[in-house]
Amino acid sequence: MASDVLRIANCSGFYGDRLSAAREMVTGGPIDVLTGDYLAELTMMILFKDRARNPRGGYARTFLRQMEEVLGTCVERGIKVVVNAGGLNPAGLASDLSDVAAKLGIRARIAHVTGDDILPRLAELQSRGIEMRHLDKGTPLASLQAQVVTANAYLGGWGITEALRRGADVVLCPRVTDAALVVGPTAWKFGWARDDWDRLAAAIVAGHIIECGTQCSGGNYSFFKDVPDIRHIGFPIAEMHPDGTFVVTKHPGTGGLVSVGTVTAQLLYEIQGVRYLNPDATARFDSIRLAQEGPDRVRVSGVKGEPPPPTTKVCINYLGGYRNSMTFVLAGLDIEEKARVAEETFWHLVGGRAQFADATVQLRRPDRTDPSSNDDAFAYLQITVKDTDAERVGRAFSNKVIEMALASYPGFFVTTPPGDGAPFGVYWPTLVPSELIDHCVVFEGNEVVVPPVLPPSGTHEASVVAPPIPAPPDGPTARVPLGVICGARSGDKGGNANVGVWATTPDAFAWLAEYLTVECFKRLIPEAQSLVVERFPLPNLLSINFVVNGLLGDGVAASTRSDPQAKSLGEYLRAKLVDVPQRLLPR
Repeated sequence: MASDVLRIANCSGFYGDRLSAAREMVTGGPIDVLTGDYLAELTMMILFKDRARNPRGGYARTFLRQMEEVLGTCVERGIKVVVNAGGLNPAGLASDLSDVAAKLGIRARIAHVTGDDILPRLAELQSRGIEMRHLDKGTPLASLQAQVVTANAYLGGWGITEALRRGADVVLCPRVTDAALVVGPTAWKFGWARDDWDRLAAAIVAGHIIECGTQCSGGNYSFFKDVPDIRHIGFPIAEMHPDGTFVVTKHPGTGGLVSVGTVTAQLLYEIQGVRYLNPDATARFDSIRLAQEGPDRVRVSGVKGEPPPPTTKVCINYLGGYRNSMTFVLAGLDIEEKARVAEETFWHLVGGRAQFADATVQLRRPDRTDPSSNDDAFAYLQITVKDTDAERVGRAFSNKVIEMALASYPGFFVTTPPGDGAPFGVYWPTLVPSELIDHCVVFEGNEVVVPPVLPPSGTHEASVVAPPIPAPPDGPTARVPLGVICGARSGDKGGNANVGVWATTPDAFAWLAEYLTVECFKRLIPEAQSLVVERFPLPNLLSINFVVNGLLGDGVAASTRSDPQAKSLGEYLRAKLVDVPQRLLPR
């Protein structure tokens, strides 16, 4: 590979992403490193259930199928493979991948990373005074009266660097940060030091951009009508340079779009404030500069970095109990009264709402006046219950809904037959001092300890100069959807949701920065009225990021929202009517 560039490709943004992506990236053009992100908070619960059924499981099984197609070519061409597909069982994946390589007659040097799994150490850590308080609620882990099933620290990239330095062809990781998959190879290639904060921060930014696969190359983009061949979007590549600058691109001839807009959208995905904390460094998102270098090529520069925090984030999941839902269909007239009758009758039949540990009722109103079809007359009343007793939320709950079929409101029917409850997990984010995490690399019979990156003493704050913001435009306004001049992307971080909003021009951002305050946001999104909403302007990206604390309850697996990951929240905001200066509107 060229000495002045390292081409890092992504082939997976989640467990279940396009299976052919690894082959497409290896055969579609030159790359030096093939990465894949398979893990999310919810995925750890999925892998726990998988390993409970099969002790040899607990990893992303689709990765093996991908390697059957490309491992030989990767070894032959010197393409390094770095993924977090190891999940809860990186050693098991390493063993099974070795079997696949042997079967195919490929000599691949395979390393795996360990040390993220602190489940066996929870009691020991608590005995040492590490309370592992919930990051949002402040309660100590000792107060939890439930079974913890996974506890994984977010490791950094230096274990990957060490494995590559020792000659590994493949590095299989457990719960590392998404950005570590780029930080590790880039630090290895260019020989960066552990305190090269700016360059490490740039690699963190690159990792964040490409971690979700096609979400930075046209996928889920607000202005999707501008995306060519959206049916088969090409996966992204980050062309890393020794000074920390990089270019985001994709293979020629593939669908999708790499633009300042698509990269901005991904930068705003699932972030919090201007500081993006990582165990390797802290990236200042208010320092990022984007420029369209050419078709499907966006240059990223100017990234400033700071030392990492002294603590490492830990993802804990515990068994929250069982849940079940039934949905009544309400048709035609008197929807509110029909919903009242259904709900009152149901609670009477089951002995009251207090029979359950938690109960949520949602009335959704997509019904239309003078409906043009039968379906246009429908509204939906969903009742969701949770409890530690599986039987209570099972048929004892759902059968009572069916008993109402001939003795309730006119037009009664439900969307599903009665069924049993299902177990659900709850996410508990916390912090542990970084020096207590045993980060290791296992390679060819040797176990290598990887020391943590600890912040030096004193203050090390990056100097970031905000770009000037023009005066907001005035003049006549028009009432239009916010999305006419702004894009948005939203997502989840445990029980919190984030919504990143960006303007398409500096003048539009000047208006957005003045108009879209926290108070305005809450007015546009009534669900946030009673919640704490934080606002973080990023004028360098013509953007504002909002964090809505508690919108998703206890996280995706436990949330009772129709959209438990807040994927649609940004588009909901864009659909709201606002008064926009006419001079900002597209002609």
